Amino acid sequence: MRDLLVLLLMLLSIPFTLKRPVVGVLTYAVFSLMNPHRITYGFAGSFPFVMIIAVVTLLATLASKEKKKVPFTPLVIQLLIVIFWVTLTAVFALNQAGAWEEWNTVMKTMLIVVLTIAVTRTVNDVKALVLTVAVSLGFWGLKGGLWTVMTGGHNGLLGPPGTYIGDNNTLALAMVTSVPLIVAVSSFAPTKWTKRAAIAVAILTGVSVIGSYSRGALLGGTCMALFLWLKSNSKVKTGLLFALAIPLLLVAMPSQWMDRMHSIDNYQEDASALGRINSWGFAINVANHLPLGGGFATFTPQIFQLYAPDPTVFFVAHSIYFQVLGEHGYFGLILYLLMFFFAWRTGSRIVKKCGKDPELTWAATTARMCQVSIIGYMTAGAFLAMAYYDLPYYVLAILVCLEKVLFIAPQPDNTPPLRLPFLSRRKARTDAWKQAAPVATPRKR
Repeated sequence: MRDLLVLLLMLLSIPFTLKRPVVGVLTYAVFSLMNPHRITYGFAGSFPFVMIIAVVTLLATLASKEKKKVPFTPLVIQLLIVIFWVTLTAVFALNQAGAWEEWNTVMKTMLIVVLTIAVTRTVNDVKALVLTVAVSLGFWGLKGGLWTVMTGGHNGLLGPPGTYIGDNNTLALAMVTSVPLIVAVSSFAPTKWTKRAAIAVAILTGVSVIGSYSRGALLGGTCMALFLWLKSNSKVKTGLLFALAIPLLLVAMPSQWMDRMHSIDNYQEDASALGRINSWGFAINVANHLPLGGGFATFTPQIFQLYAPDPTVFFVAHSIYFQVLGEHGYFGLILYLLMFFFAWRTGSRIVKKCGKDPELTWAATTARMCQVSIIGYMTAGAFLAMAYYDLPYYVLAILVCLEKVLFIAPQPDNTPPLRLPFLSRRKARTDAWKQAAPVATPRKR
């Protein structure tokens, strides 16, 4: 049954994608981030949903008469420079077969990100993009949070198998990064109940971070929570919520969770931690010897024999920074960090331009939450090799699209926006009912 439902979802999206390509990129985001086909038990597990959606979306974009625009802001230019540099390093990669296989995967992500920026044209398109990303990962946050509460935190969490977020650590990083985006949805939710639902999902997603037993995610979640409070429009309420909920949740976690978190202090006795340090030394040695780095897929047992401080201990990078350093060199790492620096500047620029305009409060909040997502990703990512994970690039795309539709290329009034029931139809019916309702006149006594 699940297989047929997933297939039906994909098939139903095709006519709408042919009409408006933005539907295609939203559908792709669902399959890329939520991975609904990975929680089925039949043919859907190996069916090429993502490839079909990508091809249909690309053809629809080429055939569509809608005006496509990629604004060449500093962030977009930096993203293109990163794409060029990682392609250059792949040419001189130490592991040619693995490098081009990884390059192919990364370029698919980059192509979709650029395509998303190009076909997102209206304010509602941007809201739909934020909602899609938030719901896709909020599904796992809601599921993980409820599981943690029901089991008392005794059982760890796992994501969809065979994906970027398949194990507890990678799933936790995705949850840390997605919490602010779920909070952003509450800023443009049409009713108080949908707003409360978004906040509830964000809270349960935060619970799932703690229930993941991931030490890196705990540090990332702490930094994310701090910046979420700093960027919040209601610091008193947010502060009280954190002050009451977090200590209560930590006390409720079982003793094995506490032992796992306390092992951070005893990294000298932790084989996993020592293996990571050895991998980081490997990345530094590769970058010192090769200005372009080792290229994609450098972290292999064979190359460890040449550059690792201890060639007998093999671990993957376990850090987005050392992963990029080892694969693309010092200059590649600088380019990578600059990309997020320009993303932060884009968010600040959006907040400044929105000012105190009440009509743009949602946009300023979304920009701030994207900045918080970047902080969460870059903190938790210091201990995980997820430099090419889709989610942070969607955050960058949201910032570019937000600036594009509001200040660079505002949508003309005569162009129909993408309408989703959650964003517009219910509100339109409510407004129509209010206009049609008779005005009560006071009775004469």
